[in-house]
Amino acid sequence: LGSSPVTIVVTSEADTWDIDTSPGRGCGHFVEWDKMPEAEGPAQIPRDVLGRPPKELKRLAREGCWAGSHAGRARLYPRLIQRVSCRLVTPDALVYRDVAARLFGEPSVSSHPLPEFLEGCPVPTYCLSPHGVTALKKILICVGALFPDITHSPLLPALAALLLHYSEDEAQCFESLSRLIASNAPHAAYIDQSFLAHQASCMTFGDLASKHCPAAHKLIAGAADNVLEVYSEWLSWLFPGLPFGYAVRVLDVFLLEGQKVLYRIALALLKQFRLSAAPAGPQGSDIKADLQAFVRNIAEHVPVDKLLERAFSIRLFSRKEIWLLHMANRKALVERGITVVQRRPSFHLAVDMQKFSSSTVTAQEMRLIWSWLPERFSLFPPLLLFSTSEDGCSLQRFYTCCEGYEPTVLLIKTTEGEVCGAFLSSDWAERKKSGATSGFFGTGECFVFTVRPEAERYEWVLIKKPELAKAVPRSRQRSPSPAPESPLGSSRDSRSSSPNHLAVPSPQGRGRLSPFLAIRHFLLPSKTASMFMSGSRDGIVIGKG
Repeated sequence: LGSSPVTIVVTSEADTWDIDTSPGRGCGHFVEWDKMPEAEGPAQIPRDVLGRPPKELKRLAREGCWAGSHAGRARLYPRLIQRVSCRLVTPDALVYRDVAARLFGEPSVSSHPLPEFLEGCPVPTYCLSPHGVTALKKILICVGALFPDITHSPLLPALAALLLHYSEDEAQCFESLSRLIASNAPHAAYIDQSFLAHQASCMTFGDLASKHCPAAHKLIAGAADNVLEVYSEWLSWLFPGLPFGYAVRVLDVFLLEGQKVLYRIALALLKQFRLSAAPAGPQGSDIKADLQAFVRNIAEHVPVDKLLERAFSIRLFSRKEIWLLHMANRKALVERGITVVQRRPSFHLAVDMQKFSSSTVTAQEMRLIWSWLPERFSLFPPLLLFSTSEDGCSLQRFYTCCEGYEPTVLLIKTTEGEVCGAFLSSDWAERKKSGATSGFFGTGECFVFTVRPEAERYEWVLIKKPELAKAVPRSRQRSPSPAPESPLGSSRDSRSSSPNHLAVPSPQGRGRLSPFLAIRHFLLPSKTASMFMSGSRDGIVIGKG
């Protein structure tokens, strides 16, 4: 199933699927039942399930309430998807039948290429029969014809294939897929539809993995030359990586909760991968292949119920906060000129391992530090602003060199050879707003770290325990303009903006992103609760207390 032309075998639209409520076979004529795993047990779907409150529905889906009946899923999926808020003009089953008849003819055999947006994307068939595979191709071709704005969507073919297992006919599957594509629910997208959106999702997952799976992240940073490239495959761990029985359980919850569920499952897989890896790390040098092999054989490591339980025990931020992070990453990609399908910049290009030189940290240590940075900043190479060996030990000189740049990384080496430091999200010029007093500024993205004798990162407690603060009510929220907050130059002597570096913000702050994890996004006990930077004539403070 590549991008080359495929022959379409026209099937009769008159076939129907008589859905009964009993578990077992007799559900779909697109499926090879010899390949289909047995239902997990007797159906336990309450008769009034569709009348239950949303929270109750989510709980039932997470617990696998409809995993005991293939027919139960066939009954529920179309009805759940009908509840998805979508654009007013969304192609439905009638539109599909009309377009399919014109494209493929009736009874002749036609030849049509798969849409260009599928180039390079896996098209899994799971348990579909040859007749089902043909139907899948027809559906994807019609999606390409009716949604011309889709330019890249790795998730879409897997969703189409999974839904087709539980659809009465091609038209019903198309309508379900169409509603997910056209969803307009705030901060709850289902399917990325461009290379830019997909890459921003990959970077967002990288940020979440760095925060929520520090042990796995450290393992990957040590084993892979390119951490970003490893995380770029996160979606393929789920689809088509997971076996059908696991993938369809993910789909049960995805239809109710959107893309946030996919982040959760992928993070749980990453945690389990770290637990299952040998003490010295995974065998072999290709960690991407190790991850893919691990996911394919996930049943040997953890049952699906336990995987979901672990996924939902991860305390992620709200959809709003994840959306803020996604928009920040999206803008950084635009600044970097990465908007269409192309190979992502290699990690070692951001920190050139051959040319890197420092008396404070080694190139390998700098690679680890750079992997801790929010992904929208780690796309860009570092620029040296200040060094005591060249600029002396004047604090005022430090401020002068660093003002006008954000974010910055501070590295400190002690006389005993220990190395520590901090990632600082805000411009040091912010300290002037406090006047003579040394007030705090910055955002919750600040963190401190040690490199020697042990490499460890220490972040804001809310990152691991977001339940400690409630999200600001929607009436008080302000949506950010999707622009970056990070200035970096191209060299010590040439600090002007270029396509390869983030621009220095203007004094008025125009074009900057509202900082992620800023104070106004939370209901916190004080205005300074997420501010961790302070500077005066006497010294600097990173942290609190």
